[in-house]
This record gives sequence, structure tokens and C-alpha cells, in this order.
Amino acid sequence: MPSRKLKEYLDQNNVKYVTIKHSVAYTSQEIAASAHIKGKDLAKTVLVKINGRMAMCVLPASCKVDFEQLKKAIGNQNIRLANEMEFKDKFPECEVGAMPPFGNLYNIDVYVAESLKDDEQIAFNAGTHTELIQMAFSDFMNLVKPVMVKFSFPTKL
Repeated sequence: MPSRKLKEYLDQNNVKYVTIKHSVAYTSQEIAASAHIKGKDLAKTVLVKINGRMAMCVLPASCKVDFEQLKKAIGNQNIRLANEMEFKDKFPECEVGAMPPFGNLYNIDVYVAESLKDDEQIAFNAGTHTELIQMAFSDFMNLVKPVMVKFSFPTKL
């Protein structure tokens, strides 16, 4: 079942969404394959620390964070990848690594890769390693109000 906090938030805001169940998967590419979604159509959440404060970077599963681009885009040189010990307790109702990209529910800033703006729909982890939520990208933007910046590049398979 999706994170109760997320589901309640979506329902309270009358957002239409679909829950997609898939076999257990941990990496974004495994999740995309298991759910039969293209990697570019699945949004993954990467947690970073900016000046010691947790932030979310949301980008296509088929991409990686370009930290130099991110530093330039937000004008901050003190950015690094967060480690699991730093964030595992911040999302108590979620399985570690399966948090949805709704930083607004956890008092965490959210940065969205510009490359996602071309997607009509966004699919993302729903708090477990077996479920995704798929919803309109415009609804996601309206609810989360993330900062959209260019900070990702495609991975080579």
C-alpha cells in the first residue's frame, strides 16, 4: 500500500492517480523494467545535502545527477549525495530508498530536472519497493512546488 501520508495528501487534494504494483525491485532501472515503464518515464528521488540540509533531486530513472550543473543552477558549492544513515529516519512510513518525491510532506526542498517537464505523466515510488504512483506531472508540480533546474544527464546502458 502506498505511504498513507502520501495517499491521504493526494486524496485531500482531489488528485487523480493510479497505483502500479510490481515485483520487488530496488534500483530505478529494475523498477521501470518490473513495472513495464520506460526509464525516462519513471522519476527517481535522489537525496542530497545542500549546506548540511537535506534536499530531494527528482529526475528520470534513466539519468544521473550532474552535481556541477546542480551547483551552478542553484548557486551553491556545498552539495553532496546524502547517505542512507542521514535520511532513513526522515520517512518513517516508507521503506528505505522508496520515498516519494513529495519533499513538501517532510519539510525538504525539492529540485526537479527540467527534462521531466516534457512528460505528461510522472510515476514514482509510493513508499514501498513494490508500488508506484502515476499521476499528471502538472498535478505533481502544483502540489510539490519544486524548483525546476537543469541538473541531469542520461546514463549509458
